Amino acid sequence: MQHRPIMSVGVRCLIALFLCAAAAHRAHAADEAAAQATTAQATAQATAQATAQATAQATAQATLFRVFLIDGTSIVAYGEFARVADQVVLSVPVGGTAQDPRLQAVTLAASRVDWEKTDRHTASTRYQRYVATRAEADYRQLTDEVAGVLSSIAQSTDRPKALAAAEQARRMLIEWPRSHFGYRQQDVQEIVRVIDSAIARLQGGTPTPTFQVALFNAPEMTLEPLATMPRANEQLTQLLRIANGTRDVTERVALLQSAVALLATPGAISGTEAARVRRTVEDQLQREASIDQRYLRVSKDLLDRANRSAAKADVRNVERVMDRIQKEDNRLGQQRPEVVQALTASVQAQLDNARRLRLLRDQWKSRQAIFREYQRAVGLDLVQLVKARPALESIKKLDGPEPDRLDSLNRILRGGSVRLDRLLVPEYLRNTHELVKGAWRFAETAAASRLKAVSSADIGTAWEASSAAAGALMMLSLAQKELRALTEPPKLQ
Repeated sequence: MQHRPIMSVGVRCLIALFLCAAAAHRAHAADEAAAQATTAQATAQATAQATAQATAQATAQATLFRVFLIDGTSIVAYGEFARVADQVVLSVPVGGTAQDPRLQAVTLAASRVDWEKTDRHTASTRYQRYVATRAEADYRQLTDEVAGVLSSIAQSTDRPKALAAAEQARRMLIEWPRSHFGYRQQDVQEIVRVIDSAIARLQGGTPTPTFQVALFNAPEMTLEPLATMPRANEQLTQLLRIANGTRDVTERVALLQSAVALLATPGAISGTEAARVRRTVEDQLQREASIDQRYLRVSKDLLDRANRSAAKADVRNVERVMDRIQKEDNRLGQQRPEVVQALTASVQAQLDNARRLRLLRDQWKSRQAIFREYQRAVGLDLVQLVKARPALESIKKLDGPEPDRLDSLNRILRGGSVRLDRLLVPEYLRNTHELVKGAWRFAETAAASRLKAVSSADIGTAWEASSAAAGALMMLSLAQKELRALTEPPKLQ
């Protein structure tokens, strides 16, 4: 069906307006324009009435689009659909009423869509929706603006200014059909001819009846039947068709559950056929649940084995688990690709962990001889610090120790930090050794400061000794923790 709206009285009036202003001396032209306006008035009223009815109908309903599939079937989408990469996202009705339907978001593979038919129907739907809602109002706004331009040209005494206004109006008219679905482009073309006549006169020329217009021509719109809200049985058919065609298990189960809910809606679908379909859908849901459980058990078993092996740095056993994934998937019928993909990624992560842990343990073993040598070098100093801990606790609390014990502690600790500074240690033990040296320096300072405080009875010096003792105890604890970690093989974090 070819769409060609009847030109409204507004266009004829505009033509008459310009002709009267530009050629007032030609009385017969004005008479002809008035006669044309009178003739078109009845047609314009009928058009306006039909447009109002269509507008009311369109606003009461949502826009429905039809997505055609390459298998010859189609799906009615509620509202616009979106193509994202290789997927099409749309909403389909699954019960409710025409005014307030329940909707289900679904995805389709873009390769399943007949895009030529779908695009053609979408363009027709958008055009008809536009015609039924905003087209006439937009067109009236356009003609009002052009009427204003024509009036200003007719009354203007500034030829350059009038010429600029006419050229601007012409550009606006040329672009208007492009952004308005080609609506009334023939009528717009007639208005452009009026503007062109005005431009020719303002430029000093004489307009000719056969003046050619370089106007954008939108393709003639072939109107296709609008999609209507599918009945309950049609909605069910859509749901089952989409469910059978999707590889996304979560979406398939959601669609099947919506189908069960639709079948359970009172009055939606009745009869023995509905009972048979319900049993079929429920059986399919049970099969999906059973498949999920089997894949869940296999995934848990394989992942537990991979985790245990990775914690032991057993690379080979984790590789065996990785090889087992494909075999188990084949045994189960390759029905959960997304589960297999997630499981493969998790086992691969554990394989990486096992390889990294094996490397760390090999490094740890290679350093054991050096570490034992370091332990022998600092062992006596650490023993002295550990023995000094009770005295350092007393200094920290400003509660002793006894003068003879303090004097003995000061003699033992004096000069020990210099000895530790001279000790050569490998790079990987440097941080640990810094903790040992720091603990000794603080302990040495604490003993000397406490001895000085006792001699002078200066409480301020005693507090300085307390702070140094607290630092020594903290760094000694950290050094012991580091040394214990170095004695044990690395573990997964």
